[in-house]
Amino acid sequence: MKISYNWLKNYANITQTPEELSIILTDCGLEVESLESVESVRGGLKGVVIGEVVTCEKHPDADKLKVTTVNIGAPELLHIVCGANNVAAGQKVPVATVGTTIYKGDEEPFEIKKSKIRGQLSEGMICAEDELGLGDDHDGIMVLEPSTAIGTPAADYFKIETDVVFTIGLTPNRNDATSHIGVARDVVAVINAKALGNEHLKYPNLDHFKIDNTNLPIEVNVEDIVDCPRYSGLTISDIKVGESPDWVKNRLKAVGLRPINNVVDATNFVMMECGQPLHAFDVAKISRQKIIVKKLPKGTIFKTLDDVERKLDGNELMICNADEGMCIAGVFGGTKSGVTEQTTAIFLESAYFNPVSIRKTSKLHGLKTDASFRFERGADPNITIDALKRAAMLIKEVAGGTISSEIVDVYPEKIEPKIVDFSCEKMNRLVGNDIPKEAVMNILQSLEIRISGEFPKLTLKIPSNKADVTRDVDVIEEILRIYGFNRIPNTGTTQMSLEHSSKPDREKVYNQISDFLTNNGFSEIMNNSLTKAEHTEEVKGFDSNLNVIIANPLSNELDVMRQSLLFGGLTSIAYNCNHQLTDLKLYEFGTIYQKNPNVEPTASVTKKYKEIQRLAIFISGNKRAENWQKPLETVDFNYLKSLVNTVFSRLRLDNYKIENTVPEYFSEGLSYILNGKTVATFGKLSKATLKYFDVKQDVYYADISWTDILKALPKKPILYQEISKFPEVRRDLALLVDQKITFEEIEKLAFHAEKNLLRTVNLFDVYEGEKLPECKKSYAISFILQDSEKTLSEKQITGVMEKMMRQMTEKLGATIR
Repeated sequence: MKISYNWLKNYANITQTPEELSIILTDCGLEVESLESVESVRGGLKGVVIGEVVTCEKHPDADKLKVTTVNIGAPELLHIVCGANNVAAGQKVPVATVGTTIYKGDEEPFEIKKSKIRGQLSEGMICAEDELGLGDDHDGIMVLEPSTAIGTPAADYFKIETDVVFTIGLTPNRNDATSHIGVARDVVAVINAKALGNEHLKYPNLDHFKIDNTNLPIEVNVEDIVDCPRYSGLTISDIKVGESPDWVKNRLKAVGLRPINNVVDATNFVMMECGQPLHAFDVAKISRQKIIVKKLPKGTIFKTLDDVERKLDGNELMICNADEGMCIAGVFGGTKSGVTEQTTAIFLESAYFNPVSIRKTSKLHGLKTDASFRFERGADPNITIDALKRAAMLIKEVAGGTISSEIVDVYPEKIEPKIVDFSCEKMNRLVGNDIPKEAVMNILQSLEIRISGEFPKLTLKIPSNKADVTRDVDVIEEILRIYGFNRIPNTGTTQMSLEHSSKPDREKVYNQISDFLTNNGFSEIMNNSLTKAEHTEEVKGFDSNLNVIIANPLSNELDVMRQSLLFGGLTSIAYNCNHQLTDLKLYEFGTIYQKNPNVEPTASVTKKYKEIQRLAIFISGNKRAENWQKPLETVDFNYLKSLVNTVFSRLRLDNYKIENTVPEYFSEGLSYILNGKTVATFGKLSKATLKYFDVKQDVYYADISWTDILKALPKKPILYQEISKFPEVRRDLALLVDQKITFEEIEKLAFHAEKNLLRTVNLFDVYEGEKLPECKKSYAISFILQDSEKTLSEKQITGVMEKMMRQMTEKLGATIR
């Protein structure tokens, strides 16, 4: 938000420089992001002076050019070649001297240099109106009054105003500071707090407001008092729409608003002055002189001022006449109601709209306006009449006219100021220091908070411009930011509580796995927790009844909480593939949300819904970048499985069971079961799933329940032991077994047969094919044996292997090949 230094001084006695004032604003919570010097005319006419044309002769080598000498009060005359047809000796004219930068409209600025034009010396430029940014006329040079003093800086002659503009990073809770008066209120409060002064905020004088006649009444009917709690207005007739005076245009341009006409500029001026958006309707376009505040049916087409036809969804609050919509309330006007040069009478609106309704409408249609910016934060419902009077008086001043109706004020349920019980003792306890009584009372009065009761226990009436101040701690924050956080002394002591973190450290475990994946070429992604319900309806394997539905969705694209990280991950993959990034390794730590089925309606929120942390891993394309030394190798199921196994290994989780069941959105895959819960599901995603997300290449996906993983982590620390001095021994066996026999069964049987010397069992070859009996397969398995106290003898090795072969033959029906 932009605030003008010159404009701000109209409402407060400010003696500080802009730099000093920026410190005050930042310290009281209005962070100044930048300071910018601006002029009412671009460039400030620096280097332009008033001169007199002494001689003017035709250029010897160009019919349309003239050679002049110009007196600008310097010791020597300037020689200037001019192409204007109205230049003549004796004229007083604006002259851009050498080194001056000319800003002409939207064209690139250019610098005046000494040069020769068709052989004649030119030491400046005699300027036209548009070349100085003073207008659009380019028919000839500007000819000034004969009495104008030679050598006068053009900035002084044309009364160019210089200003400093503050860009303030306004936080969403500061609805009270969306205007110059709001900012000035804080400045006055800070000045008073520091010196216990008695400065007062200077409000515009409304004493001279009067209703001239009642010849043009407009009937107002508010059908939706929930989204429009207050609606005020009046009519002004016999106005003349035209250009605003310079002082109005200069104020608006300084804060980034483009002047339009005197009526619209007046409404914008008042909005920037007091924070209340207003809207002027052409009375000639209000059919049957009736205004209705209501919602139009879903699908209604409404054309806004930017000439865009928008389809309404039925939830937008609309300002309508008797026949059709005229304006999207609090957001944007329509093409059929705006003020034009033909307008002679207006209905001036000043209303208070529900902030939630305005925000939804603004988001839905992608319309971010100065009005919606203020209404979304919560405008002051109790200044609509004052703002209306101020705007009406200003319009009469700049556009003429007469106020031709009584003030209409539809306000069925008055919004009363909030009452807060306040204890100064509690404040001092929370602050850690005693704030003097005089400072507290001074700050509250400066912020226009009404006080009753006896110090230190007060009853406060909070003005309606402070929508975020509802509790005593909010008042404490208001006092602190005005008093100054920097004024609270440092006690020199630090109070803290010791906390024993749970083991293992969850943050450390997260970083461990994150580092592992990142070091292996993965990129971490972060997707929105909101998604659309259609995903769970279209992708097989999800139950849409478990969706956590958003009560007030911003759009149809973000109407439920995500049930899975799959949706965001595939959206990211589709986006990257569309940008020719097809070799992808992605992971995401995130939370998913689901309803708890079979829960009583009266159950608490924590029981109705569940949040589960997940780790998602996505791979697609090639394992590594293209290289002439190595052939391209695409990712596959085994590559994903090795990643998942490594994650489990690093977490010291090895007692999981393996199942072949996976959800329907996989075409193949495995699940890992730990403590009776499915903690990991991974595999190749189905073609139908990928097609829905417009992904045209294979994607392998692992879904790991991080919540369950953290619960299952070993509590005991890792114990280290010295590496054995004695060698390992490897023995291989080739077994012929039934096809239904799994390696897991063989591994368990081997460790059951030999618990002391057997270290690892590994399957390194599987054969199913010719020369094997029907329904049989051949496993090639290696066994690693080691004794930590001595070297194994051949007799021991043979004994162990014979025992294991005997067990496999008897219990598995295996044949040793």
